Amino acid sequence: MAPSNADASDRLSAEARSVLHDHGTEPPGSSDLNNVTRAGTFYCADCGARLFTTTTKFDSGTGWPSFYDCIPGSLAFSDDHSRGMTRTEYHCANCGGHQGHVFPDGPQPTGLRYCNNGVALRFEADGD
Repeated sequence: MAPSNADASDRLSAEARSVLHDHGTEPPGSSDLNNVTRAGTFYCADCGARLFTTTTKFDSGTGWPSFYDCIPGSLAFSDDHSRGMTRTEYHCANCGGHQGHVFPDGPQPTGLRYCNNGVALRFEADGD
């Protein structure tokens, strides 16, 4: 069962709550997860669901952790019409927490770029 927003208030920073629950965006380049190169898994910072692995992570040059694929079934999608454009937003399929947006300008084999807010993720290296 996904944690309630009240539970999240106890565990998450104000910035993480803003991103996950209010569809905020962290500043580009602000996440240490941009620099992760060790093998491991990225989890939803809210509920702990597995979302991405380092095997699909790449340096997009955008300032946000980016992936070309997700763990199957881990994400849900919706249209975002904010900022005068239509983008595809994605959320944790388990708890609904906002993660980021997906764009069709990523590397092969998918051609997708999942542009994720670092504060919406938690990383665990393999073997930790």
